[in-house]
Amino acid sequence: MKLSLGFSPCPNDTFIFDAMIHGKIDTEGLEFEVFMEDVETLNRKAMIGELDITKLSYHAFAYLLNQYVLLDAGSALGKNCGPLLIAKRELTDEEVEKAVIAIPGKLTTANFLLSMAFPNATKKIETVFSEIESNVLEGKVDAGLIIHENRFTYEQKGLKKVIDLGEYWESSTGLPIPLGGIVAKRDLPREVLHKINRVMHRSVEFAFANPASSIDFVRANAQEMDEQVMKSHIQLYVNEFTKNLGGAGRTAIGRMFDIGRARGVVPNYTDDIFIN
Repeated sequence: MKLSLGFSPCPNDTFIFDAMIHGKIDTEGLEFEVFMEDVETLNRKAMIGELDITKLSYHAFAYLLNQYVLLDAGSALGKNCGPLLIAKRELTDEEVEKAVIAIPGKLTTANFLLSMAFPNATKKIETVFSEIESNVLEGKVDAGLIIHENRFTYEQKGLKKVIDLGEYWESSTGLPIPLGGIVAKRDLPREVLHKINRVMHRSVEFAFANPASSIDFVRANAQEMDEQVMKSHIQLYVNEFTKNLGGAGRTAIGRMFDIGRARGVVPNYTDDIFIN
């Protein structure tokens, strides 16, 4: 059975998906047609039901609970790994609320957290994540919301951290920050959903046990990323929650959706979030 599969070219994703798309583990007869896109493009593809399995921002997932179910393995979730708001200089809260801010996408978890911390900051420009730093440096925007590997490079470019939104979430809730997860279409047969879940878990376990195995695939898709940044990126976003969400991970995701619903940032939901 062939299924469409979407994930980003970022090192944390290529690291965990390498084994399952390159035949390094038992895929139980599943084959995958791979689409590699930035996370906001994947969010939008999911909105129109274009992908059977995909990486998805948790913010976007809140709008798609009737279409997709969350796998136990593959999530980017943890501590000290949240998005950063950066600028050429430090900004006051009042300045942030008036600032023109480049964001990596309306439906990204990064934007969810920005909306939570600064509900009055509404002058936002959707920008491909890799272009946000340069747009700030060139004065096209007042501030930028950075994700992925940019958190390792912004200081080298002379940019300043305004706020770490991961720290904001953790101090507000005491929970790890849910960034993105792997979801599959709800209308797939139940046995196929469980097969996908097992294969995803197996692929993550293989990546942890054989970290050198994926290095060529990771490097090929990391573009011009420095090798140490690439490794730091994986270490930051791939952790025990990636192997299995567990109770703490599930609690954090539920809390995010509850907060979002209470603040009108995400719609009400009744469907089960997790694969059962």
